Amino acid sequence: MAASGISLKLLIDTQNEKVIFAEAGKEFIDFLFNILSLPIATAVRLLQKKDMVGCLANLYESIENLDETYMHSNMNKSIVLKPQAAIHASAFPLPLKDKVSTAKKVYMCSNKNVHGIHAYAAYDPRAICPQCNYNLSSAVQFVSSPAVNEGQGSAQREGYVKGVVTYMVMDDLVVSPMSTISSITLLNKFNIKDVGVLQETSASVGMDEGLKLLKESLHSNCVLTEVFVKSMKKAKETEEEQTNMGLPEETN
Repeated sequence: MAASGISLKLLIDTQNEKVIFAEAGKEFIDFLFNILSLPIATAVRLLQKKDMVGCLANLYESIENLDETYMHSNMNKSIVLKPQAAIHASAFPLPLKDKVSTAKKVYMCSNKNVHGIHAYAAYDPRAICPQCNYNLSSAVQFVSSPAVNEGQGSAQREGYVKGVVTYMVMDDLVVSPMSTISSITLLNKFNIKDVGVLQETSASVGMDEGLKLLKESLHSNCVLTEVFVKSMKKAKETEEEQTNMGLPEETN
């Protein structure tokens, strides 16, 4: 993924100021799919408590403020507040990647006796083996699921979807493979008679846009419009205001 972020092409109805659909590649689809794998506590932390809907932010803050003495000795608050994502770090191609705790280490029972290694594993080395009460503190290497050799590079085989396909993402995040027929069908669905109102523009998804997408996906059905169209409109209005402020006053 380029440093500038994930690239998208947006088809915008300029008359109604609405995204019809986005044309996206593998990286953006993997990002959207990974939203569903985020633990709830991670979503609360990423969005910061002020942006959360409902009372989960209060629960998160309560745990933050709880003294560690109230926790079991083999537990700590970070297990709840910073849970590990289900997917391994190398297969997490997100703008939010650096903000998500991913499963990097797995531990097994440290009691190696004549009966062999006990078949228990944990992400926390302080966990207790149910069979012998030893700590599960022996680190073992985590191995990702094997990638099927499809003639693609290793980067293309990571994540969820294939990289040889272009995908269509609707404003409400419905995802499907891109096709000419589906594009025409959408124009009819939105009753667009004049193609002159349509504008194609490029967008980049970095950290800020990733957080906005996560936030809007929790309470909006017009996610792409909220994140890209309205933000572009706001940026343009701000630029115009700054330009007008720099103009000399008119004299009679």
